[in-house]
Amino acid sequence: MSAIIEVENLRKSYGSDIAVDGISFTVQAGECFGLLGPNGAGKTTIIRMIYGFTPRESGRLSLFGTDCDGAWRSLKAKIGVCQQEDNLDPDLTVRQNLETFAAYFDLPSNLVNDRVMALLQFTALEGREHANVMELSGGLKRRLVLARALLNEPQLLILDEPTSGLDPQSRHQLWSRLDDLKQRGLTTLLTTHYMDEAQRLCDRLIIMDHGKILVEGKPLDLIRDHVGKSVIEVIAPCSDLRMALKEKGVVFEDVGQRLIIYSNDGENLYRDLLSEHCREGCMLRPATLEDVFLRLTGRELRE
Repeated sequence: MSAIIEVENLRKSYGSDIAVDGISFTVQAGECFGLLGPNGAGKTTIIRMIYGFTPRESGRLSLFGTDCDGAWRSLKAKIGVCQQEDNLDPDLTVRQNLETFAAYFDLPSNLVNDRVMALLQFTALEGREHANVMELSGGLKRRLVLARALLNEPQLLILDEPTSGLDPQSRHQLWSRLDDLKQRGLTTLLTTHYMDEAQRLCDRLIIMDHGKILVEGKPLDLIRDHVGKSVIEVIAPCSDLRMALKEKGVVFEDVGQRLIIYSNDGENLYRDLLSEHCREGCMLRPATLEDVFLRLTGRELRE
């Protein structure tokens, strides 16, 4: 597999604030690669540097095997960007939004028509092509932004929080479209605050905070290495339970009125807890990527 994105010691600061602090990673052809982190971790800055919107301060950035310095015009023609902001033209129809954007790539009119029709069908918007953008729901707008990002048939698709603010049905519809693109071999770079989305879509990912990479790997590997197979949540735990867990060497987080217990032998531990310490308010569930994220980045609110 050849590398589509190569980042080495990438750095960006705004005055005294360091947004990206010397990070390195590689995205291979055909991968869906995730950038995860709390607000302010540096994800959007990285993405904007990768598609040439924000200049990097230092470090090396290579796309499609080509150093980005001096080659942005040709490289941008190979990239599709689905931004988190709604930047569709509110004065145009669905079809006109696509046709206007296609003009940036100097595509022949007959080719534009074919691609617009194909993308409207792919995103299930064919019945809305003459609707004004302002008439669309949030889910339909996100599908239109995705269609627009695919007009130039990119080799790299960048998705910056593509399902933010969508209802569950709209999210799953968009996931289905992204699954189709993945099956076609399209390389995707994804940022999201939905850990279930990252766990489902990403082949590999990084979790970062304060401009630095904390971990990198496959979702299931990260869950196994940093949390284990199971999580037990105990509501209103007694002090005896805390002491018993410490004596057994069980890994847990104490978040006040709740204990989060991590285990590779969750079923047996759960039975012991039910019989000895908590007959109510005790829940066993599979460990998830969200557990990894919260354990590594903390549970406090961020500005």
